Amino acid sequence: MKLDIKNLSHTYDIEVLHDLSFQLEGKRSLALLGQSGSGKSTLLRILAGLEKPTLGEVMFNDKRVTDPEYRKGVGFVFQSHNLFPHLTLLDNITLVLEKTRGFTKEAAHKRAMENLATLQLDDQAHKAPRNVSGGQAQRASIARALSVDPEVIFLDEPTSSLDPILTNDVLTAVEELRDSGKDFVFATHVMSFVRDFADYVIFMYKGKIVEHGPPEIMDGPKSEEMRSFMSKVR
Repeated sequence: MKLDIKNLSHTYDIEVLHDLSFQLEGKRSLALLGQSGSGKSTLLRILAGLEKPTLGEVMFNDKRVTDPEYRKGVGFVFQSHNLFPHLTLLDNITLVLEKTRGFTKEAAHKRAMENLATLQLDDQAHKAPRNVSGGQAQRASIARALSVDPEVIFLDEPTSSLDPILTNDVLTAVEELRDSGKDFVFATHVMSFVRDFADYVIFMYKGKIVEHGPPEIMDGPKSEEMRSFMSKVR
């Protein structure tokens, strides 16, 4: 991935990102760490093109993230699966492909089943989200994100509502996508996953990037903020 952030600030009722500037190139999997309210989810949404920054500019793989064309190369997995409850897992995927990518019904069905099989869900394809486990529903959400063949997949705390067994189920599925040729940017509190999957880490505190580097920085934080965070999540 190639990431270039210049003077990025973002405000809701208060400023949640404060004049961030950051560059990264040559990595495939970027982890955003920080306690709740640190700004990592907001940064993730801006990087994915889901929100327009208040100030500043962000380029991802040489594309401006505010460009509508950029969004076509993005897959996003939310904290909860965000599947349509009245549709089957299969229809949740084919709907996206038909309505936003112009797939025929036959082509959409083929692509959806391929991605459900990748996530070991082809035998659950005709079930509604309420009739599968939370881990299976979240894996279906990942399959939906994959189905549009994105350049980069963003995951925002994808296991936050799952128990430890289902958390392992979902994160193992993500790890199996390591060789898919796609870039990954994710936020999580599961440090073992960060160590196994990320090749670069950003630690945020109160809307600022406090530390960044390879996952090894988690073992010897330089800032008091990151030391405190790591002592609570190990």
